[in-house]
Amino acid sequence: MERETGRLAPTPSGYLHLGNARSFLLAWLWARSRGGRVILRIEDIDQPRCRPEYRAAALADLAWLGLDWDAGGEPVPGAHDQSTRIELYREHLARLAAAGHAYPCVCSRKDIEEASSAPHGDDGPVYPGTCRGRFADAEQARRVTGREPAWRFRFEGPPLHFHDELMGDVTAEPVALGDFVLWRRDDLPAYQLAVVVDDALQGVTQVLRGRDLVLSTARQLALYRALGLSAPTRWAHVPFVQEAGGRRMAKREGDLALRALRELGTDPARVVGLLAFTAGLLPAPAPVRPRELLPAFDLRRLARSDYALQPQELAWLKAT
Repeated sequence: MERETGRLAPTPSGYLHLGNARSFLLAWLWARSRGGRVILRIEDIDQPRCRPEYRAAALADLAWLGLDWDAGGEPVPGAHDQSTRIELYREHLARLAAAGHAYPCVCSRKDIEEASSAPHGDDGPVYPGTCRGRFADAEQARRVTGREPAWRFRFEGPPLHFHDELMGDVTAEPVALGDFVLWRRDDLPAYQLAVVVDDALQGVTQVLRGRDLVLSTARQLALYRALGLSAPTRWAHVPFVQEAGGRRMAKREGDLALRALRELGTDPARVVGLLAFTAGLLPAPAPVRPRELLPAFDLRRLARSDYALQPQELAWLKAT
């Protein structure tokens, strides 16, 4: 039987926070508990927002928590980092375009928002297909409109079905999600294309990430099929850990950033213990190392709802 492979995939557009840490901890536990490999991939294709200091901090944060990996994570961008793989993504875009699965699109966000036929989906207005069949190629789109086009995936066909380890069976209708961007107007690959190429070529078999990306799985499965690539076979989309009051965490330089906790002298075992508690793996917060959680780890034990951190829990976390 082929060895399972999971991945940790931080985006260096800010400092990692406790919510990021919990997802990475659970992804690591899932892979290691099954005797699997772990790849560390830096998802830095959004080059205008990604910075070297955030990359360095992410590597330090993960090591500080006690998470390890078998490939990737070099001190400087390497073969597993997305910024070194741009031409590889471009080759796959060309394959999609040649097969009729991708087309150039000159619509701006404002154009889409103002389109009377554009319904709203999970992440904003659904693209109404304005540029489908409109241009023969990108050059014609530039010449006719004076705009640099993006590229969109022609998302059509029957409903997509997949099984999520936490959410159960999921069904997604292509028409409800719309044609999504594969390549941006600033000549950078979009997330959906890059992550599909990476996971397929890096041998990823299991993906654990936040519940906000569950419909991205449907989009990605359609891309795997169009490209003839093997998709991961196991998926898990986990609830969020939130700030007090139910506010979703965001990357920033606040006191819940892992870098800030490291500099404060926080015990990383307390961070892991608190995160394990919020995920349903411990009955109460207690200092623990990731490897100590492996023997009893089971996805079926994970909580199914978001967890808002309480002031007393954060006080316990920062106690020395």
